[in-house]
Amino acid sequence: MHNIYLKDLIRICNGKLMQGNLDEALINFSKDTRTMAKGSIYVGIKGEVIDGDIYYEEALEKGCLGCILNDDANINKDIINKYPNAFIVLVKDTVKCLQELAKYKRSLYDIPVVAITGSVGKTSTKDIIASVLSKKYKVLKTLGNYNNEIGLPLTILSLKAEDCLVLEMGMNHFGEIRNLTAIAKPTVAVITTIGTSHIGNLGSRENILKAKLEILEGMDKKTLIINNDNDLLNAFYLNNKDKIDFYTYGLTSVSLYKPYNIINNELNSTYDINIDNNIYNVKVNVPGNHFVLNSLAGIAVGRYLGVPINDIVAALSNFELTKKRMEIEKINDITLINDAYNASLDSMASALSYLGSLKDTRKIAILGDMLELGDYSEYLHREVGKCVYNNKIDILIIMGSDSKYIKDEVIKLGFNKDNVYEFKQKEDLLDHLFKTIKPNDTLLFKASFGMKFYELYNTVKEKLNS
Repeated sequence: MHNIYLKDLIRICNGKLMQGNLDEALINFSKDTRTMAKGSIYVGIKGEVIDGDIYYEEALEKGCLGCILNDDANINKDIINKYPNAFIVLVKDTVKCLQELAKYKRSLYDIPVVAITGSVGKTSTKDIIASVLSKKYKVLKTLGNYNNEIGLPLTILSLKAEDCLVLEMGMNHFGEIRNLTAIAKPTVAVITTIGTSHIGNLGSRENILKAKLEILEGMDKKTLIINNDNDLLNAFYLNNKDKIDFYTYGLTSVSLYKPYNIINNELNSTYDINIDNNIYNVKVNVPGNHFVLNSLAGIAVGRYLGVPINDIVAALSNFELTKKRMEIEKINDITLINDAYNASLDSMASALSYLGSLKDTRKIAILGDMLELGDYSEYLHREVGKCVYNNKIDILIIMGSDSKYIKDEVIKLGFNKDNVYEFKQKEDLLDHLFKTIKPNDTLLFKASFGMKFYELYNTVKEKLNS
């Protein structure tokens, strides 16, 4: 374990020490007093709505080791004098301070660091890779969706005795992954796909590729594992395979890791794969071809980092996904699929393909808006409508301002308009749903996180369990 100390914070972040012991070890960091454990370091972060600096007194009351606050914070000396054993440091920018501390902490560890980015599948691929690598290493992975300028540094700062890091990197604009990769200094990177997420900010899929490729800038040796089925990643591979150490995977492309004999079952998938002229049967404990694809990334990373293939296969059969991603639960003969954490055309298409593949069930898609698509929103929502139609979904339920284009498209294609329902309020949607569903139905909940469709899922789940 490599500690950083208060004196390092003062030096690296040019901090102003109001009180405290310079030899204090900084181990656990928190930006939220509601979940902060006693003995943590509280970091006040200014958001668009909430100024975290104002909660320093609450943090002190809850037993924090100390507070890192912005230098314009309104500090009452009478309050901090009540806690003489807690340190108080003021810095110009607490977010930048976290990033600099994380960069320093990363420099203390000579360990494998796997960085994962892509338009779709980052979190599930992270979960799979972490499960595979845990067969050989003590792994620290990004918790939940802590993949941004604050979450990634907090993950790195929580490093203790682990000997491997698996980090998810998200972005909305150019420069964001450049910043994250400079902090994390990956030893191997994975790009899952280049799709349409955040296309409203970046303007084109080609620009999304450029933004994702910033991940290479933090790497001393450029080792890249890519989904070779993706058109833009495949083209990048063909144009740069003499410059970068590539490892490819795919379902349809000629790739280093390619499965065959894929069988998608209700709750899992199986396939065969040839590794070093030996055939292995792999079971992926989440259904759908998109999870078969993500599992191949797990195989590629595991092999690159020396995990025995039998251990990799075992890990793929029992990994756990982060919540709200393809959670499948059967209650009273009704199957619920919660895939409501986020949505893009690619992830909508994957979820609808899985729903459409199910046999002997009435397929109900409950879909909401995909956000941050800008001028592309109508076109991409209409593409979702095509997916609904092509996958022979039985009932379509929509809510959201742009989901009307899904409805328009499916009806234009010949979908029975009597099986399409549009709602403005969640209460009305739920009321209709409870009057409609019956045993042997399968319900898919899918929308961007901002639509809060996970609330719909939770309400339906609670009612069915009551």
